[in-house]
Amino acid sequence: MARILTVAPEAARGPRRLLVRQARREYGGGVPGMLNVLLPDLQLAAAVSWLYQHLHLRRRSPLTRLQREMLATVVNGRVGGAP
Repeated sequence: MARILTVAPEAARGPRRLLVRQARREYGGGVPGMLNVLLPDLQLAAAVSWLYQHLHLRRRSPLTRLQREMLATVVNGRVGGAP
């Protein structure tokens, strides 16, 4: 089993605490599990955030809505997410 460094939202301090607070506002009180993995390395978190926004949230996204849904379905299945 791989050992992946994580930071629990309750244990976040400094700038990480601000990111957790922002995520809770965006996701209706919950914190996505991916944030726990990204919190230890803020440079990685910034890069992943930029990539996600670039592919999914900008007005002229290079992916169609169907492609975004397909990508989300595959990723959800790979990480063992809920159906």
